Amino acid sequence: MSPTDQNLLTVRGLQKSFGANRVLTSIDLTVARGQVLALIGPSGSGKTTVLRCLNGLEVADGGRIEIAGADAAATAIDFDAATAAGKPVPRKALGALRDQSAMVFQHYNLFPHKTVLENVMEGPVIVQRRPRAEVEAEALQLLTRVGLIDKKDSYPFELSGGQQQRVGIVRALALRPALLLFDEPTSALDPELVGDVLRLIKELAAEGWTMVIVTHELEFAREVASEVAFVDGGTIVEHGDPRQMLRHPQHERTRQFLHRLLFPF
Repeated sequence: MSPTDQNLLTVRGLQKSFGANRVLTSIDLTVARGQVLALIGPSGSGKTTVLRCLNGLEVADGGRIEIAGADAAATAIDFDAATAAGKPVPRKALGALRDQSAMVFQHYNLFPHKTVLENVMEGPVIVQRRPRAEVEAEALQLLTRVGLIDKKDSYPFELSGGQQQRVGIVRALALRPALLLFDEPTSALDPELVGDVLRLIKELAAEGWTMVIVTHELEFAREVASEVAFVDGGTIVEHGDPRQMLRHPQHERTRQFLHRLLFPF
């Protein structure tokens, strides 16, 4: 994962602990513009914590995150420097990091008291302070694209899980992020609803969106990802081309994990 001028995301030495529990030991990764990185690994390996640190939802204890936005101006936080100085990371810096990315959550995280349209418009209007009319027009266009325009006035409890997840994706797209983050986007869905969500993510990949996806869907990762990384024990054990690595992993721990995932019984 050597850096290049085309990298949108660069992470070096990322560390995170919760009390005495060291969740991220040292994470190094890069994602080029328009590429898709799939993170795989066992539960508790730190995959979701990586995403939450990238989005500023968790504050890392060490390392560095840099995201080069669409305007080529980089947003970077050196967590080592903050820790060495004994000072918290400035809220402004975390806010700038959050502005560059958008998260699609495993359990949707829609506002239950707001309609579909209101959920999509909330971030761009309230956080980004964009004109309401402009945001509404874009939101309606996005909902039409994913086949949910007829649900714009519905509330989350009136939608299926697959519909709620598609709204979650639209909500992320409405923020116009440089980087899309997906945390197990299909794990909470009934099997028959998984396909619609995966097809939408595949379309976004084909359009050139830069994404980091935590997933257990190996065939999806093989088909969509530019690179796959196996995370275990808070570090990246192995990474590479998904078609090669998922069939012929080099590391024994990766082989054990893939075998257990493919043959659980």
